Amino acid sequence: MPTEHLIPDDLREMYHVKEWHNAAGVLATACPEEWDEIITVLREFRLLRSQVQAAGKNKSPISRGIDSRFYEMGWEEKKFETAITIDDVTRESPTHKVDCFKGRVALELEWNNKDPFFDRDLNNFRLLFDLGAIDVGVIVTRASELQAIFKKLGKGASYGSSTTHHEKLWPRLDGRGGGGCPVLTFAITPAIYIDDGPPTATTLADMPTVEEDEDAVD
Repeated sequence: MPTEHLIPDDLREMYHVKEWHNAAGVLATACPEEWDEIITVLREFRLLRSQVQAAGKNKSPISRGIDSRFYEMGWEEKKFETAITIDDVTRESPTHKVDCFKGRVALELEWNNKDPFFDRDLNNFRLLFDLGAIDVGVIVTRASELQAIFKKLGKGASYGSSTTHHEKLWPRLDGRGGGGCPVLTFAITPAIYIDDGPPTATTLADMPTVEEDEDAVD
């Protein structure tokens, strides 16, 4: 039985929501503290014009703002050291680092990466779940219809169809990309977009240099 009814109504108006294997129910019952914090961060978030236009060759202030809010609540970027032992023979089973991790919840933010990053995230969730390291995975991305806003802001080319948005994610989820791991996805919609004007010099100067895994598609 689907458990999306456990997601607050206001979040479902702000984000496109899709779950796999009753992920909302797992979060609400097995990980209530982490679930409350996810609700808080997503409820607070607003997509600002100044941050959309500032995104480019550096890590997006959109991603950085969401990540930092989770870090303030005790979440951390996490790299798992995993291995599989068969008949006393141990083989490393490497996983990718998770953007935000707390308790037994892994959360990835895919604002503007190449869409194969969804395959990486879902496979990572599947492996970590199978190894007993996590109970549930969460992915926050953007809704496809934001493209109309990006075009008006002259940023349409930076957010192409082959980058991370919900229409690229959901078929992978339905295709069992996450295996048996419960996965809950949120896609940022135009409902929480605010036109606060173009980016200021301070906004641009405050942007850190991007790392290999981070979202600076241009």
